[in-house]
Amino acid sequence: MTGRIRVSVVDKHPLFRDGVIRALSSQPDIEVVGHGVSVWDAIDTARRSRPDVIVLDCSTMDGTMEAVESILQQHPSISILVLADKAEEEHVYKALKRGVRGYLLKGSSGIELVQTVRVLCQGQSFISPSLAAKLLMRAGPGAMSEARGSSQLPHLTPREQQILSILVQGRSNKEIGNKLELSEKTIKHHLTNILQKLRVRNRVEAALLASNHLPQNMLAS
Repeated sequence: MTGRIRVSVVDKHPLFRDGVIRALSSQPDIEVVGHGVSVWDAIDTARRSRPDVIVLDCSTMDGTMEAVESILQQHPSISILVLADKAEEEHVYKALKRGVRGYLLKGSSGIELVQTVRVLCQGQSFISPSLAAKLLMRAGPGAMSEARGSSQLPHLTPREQQILSILVQGRSNKEIGNKLELSEKTIKHHLTNILQKLRVRNRVEAALLASNHLPQNMLAS
């Protein structure tokens, strides 16, 4: 991608919305091109401003994902980052299923917000590590296999299995690379192959699938 990352911020709380806008606007590679207070504003700003990322307050969605589906149907290139007050696992599942690429708790720092926006703009997905851990704990044996039939993990290379086992721990690409002494770019390449082989849309689904099928001694390593 060339140029600055175009972001729209939608949150019905003015003080919090202004804080998010300031945090993002302070970065030289990010430009806030729109903002609003409702799901209708999110849909409108997607049409008018064509942002790369929409930062969307969870409470504006009124418990539904219709706005997300509408935006992604009309503008599939847009990445949506949901900000939430608390970790509600069921809502996260629904959001990821509808195509949301990022899920961050409002207690996160400005640095985390900026990094997440950058990650989403690169075509990756991100979810707060603490929330990812809760999702893995919540998922009972076979949870993902039931959703995808009786298929098992396809043949992954030893390196891909190693990366996947670390991903389950909620690690970022950089952290995985540091642990394996590989570049972040190399990790991203491997993860792209892993997602394709597992036929999942994001790293959270991959981690959930791995937690049910990788050997326990590998997951604990």
